[in-house]
Amino acid sequence: MSKKTLAAFSALSLIAIAANVYSANQLMNGTRLPFYVFHGSHNPDNHYAPSGWMGDYGDLRYDEYYKGKTEGKPCIRVVYSAKGTQGAGWAGIYWQHPANNWGDREGGYNLNGAQKLIFMARGETGKELISEFKVGGIEGNYRDSGAAAIGPMTLTKEWKEYAIALEGQELSNIAGGFCVSMSRDNNPNGATVYLDNIRFE
Repeated sequence: MSKKTLAAFSALSLIAIAANVYSANQLMNGTRLPFYVFHGSHNPDNHYAPSGWMGDYGDLRYDEYYKGKTEGKPCIRVVYSAKGTQGAGWAGIYWQHPANNWGDREGGYNLNGAQKLIFMARGETGKELISEFKVGGIEGNYRDSGAAAIGPMTLTKEWKEYAIALEGQELSNIAGGFCVSMSRDNNPNGATVYLDNIRFE
């Protein structure tokens, strides 16, 4: 192979590699990955709002500025008292787009091509039992196009990465970017959950 042919081949190879890297980080609709649900308080990368409080919503306290001894930077802290304020026996939060969107208005994002939703989580005691971590599932006239979930599961005291597989899901309209729910039966004394870096990849 001549030097000229080799140079041309090398250039084409670099272009192909760059194209593959680009396509791996961008969905067909132009959405760039990672696509964040939460990447720090008031971060411009955040695309969803923690506005969908459900069940015994009076039992919940939410803080996305929390910084404890094990956190190097502020993260989300959700405290569930399990008092049964609204009599539901459970409580949860949906991160929605736009805020307070329960499928009664247009919104959401086209995330087709995303392979998973990844997030970091830990519990205060390591005994917190989460009923469900979820993507999508909002109903209504403008319902989410798909849904996927993991759980129930018990958190550890140490930070751990979790993933919700999205392969094969129809993600053309996702208004419910993320959801966490807990029940009084599983957490009679309440639960404290920490979350961070919630994103689609």
